[in-house]
Amino acid sequence: MRKTLISLFLILPWLASAQDTIPNLSLDQAIAYALEHNYSSINAERDIVDAQKQKWETIATGLPQINGAVSYQNQLKQPVSQIPAEFFGGEPGTYQEVVFGQAQSMSATATLRQQIFDGSYIVGVQATKTFLEYSQNNKKKTELDVRKAVVEAYGNVLLARESVLISEKNKATLEENLYETKRIYENGLGDEESVDQLRITLSSVDNQLKNARRMEEITLQMLNLVLGLPIETPTVLTENLDDLTQREIDLGLIDTEFNIENNVDYKMAANLNEQRFLELKLAKSRALPTLNAFVNYGGNSFSDSFNFLDSGQQWFGSSILGVDLNIPIFSSLGRSASTQRAKIALEKAKTQFTEAQAQIRLQLESAKSDYILAIEQYGTSKENLELAERIENKNQIKYSEGLATSFELRQAQTQLYTSQQEYLQSMVDVINKKTELENILNQ
Repeated sequence: MRKTLISLFLILPWLASAQDTIPNLSLDQAIAYALEHNYSSINAERDIVDAQKQKWETIATGLPQINGAVSYQNQLKQPVSQIPAEFFGGEPGTYQEVVFGQAQSMSATATLRQQIFDGSYIVGVQATKTFLEYSQNNKKKTELDVRKAVVEAYGNVLLARESVLISEKNKATLEENLYETKRIYENGLGDEESVDQLRITLSSVDNQLKNARRMEEITLQMLNLVLGLPIETPTVLTENLDDLTQREIDLGLIDTEFNIENNVDYKMAANLNEQRFLELKLAKSRALPTLNAFVNYGGNSFSDSFNFLDSGQQWFGSSILGVDLNIPIFSSLGRSASTQRAKIALEKAKTQFTEAQAQIRLQLESAKSDYILAIEQYGTSKENLELAERIENKNQIKYSEGLATSFELRQAQTQLYTSQQEYLQSMVDVINKKTELENILNQ
């Protein structure tokens, strides 16, 4: 007994710690968690850092550049030259073989280059700013997509959970009906068809229950994936589907003032338009001259053996200061063709930008309509469910009193089950359609 108590004292803190690690999330908490840990969100943040590094990479090409070079040569067989022998006091008309220089040599130079003018560099720096803005807008769009995915996944888990509860309740009611009907039949007061009808209905509901339980597990795994959690995490959802639906009904959202410039799709289309404009400027800049300055300093050393690193070795220094001017003169109309293509791309981007604005406004009106319809369907399905429950209840009473057949009862039950699923789906639709509208409004 003592060992058991000691074991319990040791394991209870571990169980409490494990319980603390299980996420307990409301919908808002789930969205906040996903925006930080979702895989797409993480990569979108990395894209911004990458764009910032690319911006500096482009800027750095116009700043001073220093390069060093070291060269070593060992002439394994030196070239031989012939000069008139009379230079050395020999006979005229004869030649003397001479080897110039020493077998080994080494040189070291350092060069500083500075760009003075390059039109493409100016455009490139402007383009990196646009690309950075695009990456930031893309991150915002990713966040909206992640938010939408979390809402849908969260709602699907709640839907599956409610489906399990309803199916369990329906199954229990059917099992009770079947039990009573079998007793009546066994006592000779009923018919076998009634028993068979209830068995068919019970079998169908039992399959629905099994599927609902599987879907509850699968939808939770999908939610964990969107959240950036291991899919086997036993995440706990603290929201109730009915309460969440009531909270998401906000007809005032329909009248919200819409500023299309706040829409992330508009911003990304504008980024594309600006990018095409800069590409045209880049094509034109290739016709401008480029000017660069440079200065270098180096040294050369010669020897018959490798002793260049010795302190007494003699080095001969040299230095050059200069500028490079490159003037484009004639490209066989290649630059002209490139510029014309850039103009065409810009015109296409302008047309796409106009189309994007029209599409966004159409999406807004469609999202408003879908949201209103979802709210109306929710109200209708709620009323239909109440009617189906009353009809099924009346048929239960009639059936028990022998005033209704098993077929009529089965029809009423099937109608009830359909109404239950439509009601659950209508609640999820309200939540999802509101999210779609908020994404377009950038709220």
